[in-house]
Amino acid sequence: MKVYYIFKLKEELCDLYRDTPSVLYNILRNIYYLDREEVDYGYNLFKQLTLPIEKNRIDRELFIKFHQELPYSKRKDVHYINNMYKNEVSRLIVNNSYLRLELDQNFSTFFKVLKEEDKNLFACSFQKTDFFFL
Repeated sequence: MKVYYIFKLKEELCDLYRDTPSVLYNILRNIYYLDREEVDYGYNLFKQLTLPIEKNRIDRELFIKFHQELPYSKRKDVHYINNMYKNEVSRLIVNNSYLRLELDQNFSTFFKVLKEEDKNLFACSFQKTDFFFL
């Protein structure tokens, strides 16, 4: 299973790192793997890079967009796509500071929908060393 963390970046950082996303990935990976003693430092650095995510708005818009489609469901704060025809199983959890996308394949319909929502989203898989702008 792949796990992607999706962050809403500040506009100036997107412009700065659009051509070199590996630098941005390394910064976020270093924050992700910080020791517990350095949490305050990591939090301050994270706040300098990212913008808050409008959790309620995104939850509502995803539900409205997908609620009549067969392979979609939502339980509590988790959005599910289980499309047997496309061999897609994806779970999206929307938080105030990041989105967590779990998938069993190499793609997700959520990537396309989120890209339409905001052009400044950056996805990272810290376990698989994969990263890209949506």
